[in-house]
Amino acid sequence: MPDPGPLRLPADAAAAGVRIDRFVAERIEGLSRSRVAGLIKEGAVVVDGRAVKPSHVLTGGEVVVVTVPEARPVETAAQELPLTFLHEDGDLAVLDKASGMVVHPGAGHEDGTLVNALLHRFGPLSTIGGEQRPGIVHRLDKETSGCLVVARNDASHAALSAQFAGRETEKVYYAVVQGVPAARAGRIENFMARNPGNRVQMAVVAADKGRHAVTDYAVAHHGAQWALVRCHLHTGRTHQIRVHLKSLGHPLLGDEVYAKPARQPVRVPRLMLHAWRLGFTHPRTGLRMAFTAPLPPEFAPFLPEGFAPAP
Repeated sequence: MPDPGPLRLPADAAAAGVRIDRFVAERIEGLSRSRVAGLIKEGAVVVDGRAVKPSHVLTGGEVVVVTVPEARPVETAAQELPLTFLHEDGDLAVLDKASGMVVHPGAGHEDGTLVNALLHRFGPLSTIGGEQRPGIVHRLDKETSGCLVVARNDASHAALSAQFAGRETEKVYYAVVQGVPAARAGRIENFMARNPGNRVQMAVVAADKGRHAVTDYAVAHHGAQWALVRCHLHTGRTHQIRVHLKSLGHPLLGDEVYAKPARQPVRVPRLMLHAWRLGFTHPRTGLRMAFTAPLPPEFAPFLPEGFAPAP
């Protein structure tokens, strides 16, 4: 596969006042802020052709260029763990991630993650995300199940990251929430940032304090105390669906971060959120591809007879 070259990230007026390490991390999925800081120090990130420090603040109007680093050995251990594949080829793989599986190693999860399993299955993966996140282009929360694409080489990773950053992917989820939204369909559009009072949570904040977040939703089916909701994400903020539906007064069933499952009127065995559909353009062939992960058994009690998710 040809080298995609450096990633060009124009900084618009909204980027004024934003640190360069944050700016890059927010626009390239799978690239942590600490990893970006390392790349900046290595000279792999430049602003208008100039090397800068991680603390450099953008003024708006600049062009940020990120050079994909050369591959280097990954030290995370390979482990044989069960995985469900929806597609795989020499450049990427799409999986139906199980609820309860952590995507990559981190504090409290040194092994037993999706990354450990992928290294056992494929060997070396893309290295853009660093040693603990090989192949990881985007994430799903531990308790969220469903479609997730991983990159098997740096060129694929760079191309897929650009699609996520440019909102060129299709992401459709199904969730089961507490109660029934009065408006059966609509758009939730606001700004999100880390909750200053609880760093585990995200929160809706003022426009100048957070990042733009947009979710379209529609109630697909409901009972007296719950609703099955289809969510189409136009952005990819951390906990976006969980925060957006809670902002309507309808937290997800089984959500231990944004609700109290023991007090919810309907008990469930897990967080009721599933990444049902993922669409993107294949980085090598240029063909548009879309994959769906069947709704897990835990969703069965909330589905009408003969239910077929809408494309």
